[in-house]
Amino acid sequence: VQLQASGGGLVQTGGSLRLSCAAGRTSSNNAMGWFRQAPGKEREFVATISWNGGATYYAESVKGRFTISRDRAKNTLYLQMNNLEPEDTAVYLCARSRYATGSSQVDHYIAWGQGTQVTVSS
Repeated sequence: VQLQASGGGLVQTGGSLRLSCAAGRTSSNNAMGWFRQAPGKEREFVATISWNGGATYYAESVKGRFTISRDRAKNTLYLQMNNLEPEDTAVYLCARSRYATGSSQVDHYIAWGQGTQVTVSS
């Protein structure tokens, strides 16, 4: 199932963005996650949500600023990003886990979207 991420853009420090990921019907029983990758850096875990939205988990660097959510009826994953910092600049990718519960481990994810660019200016 193709994952389509959207909603990226250019914002100033302190600004907000909301990312969306069209996940497809077959993702409804899987945990989903957001990762990010900056140029020259490894892919980094951002947030994950369980299959029914009942459990979420965040990287320490985004905790309190980002919120992951999903609408299973719309097969859509979201990432609300507030108080953005230049260090948040990266390509953000959504992914579908092979499991029902979320994880920060890249190899737990079996399908990836193409990514959406987020750039935060200082």
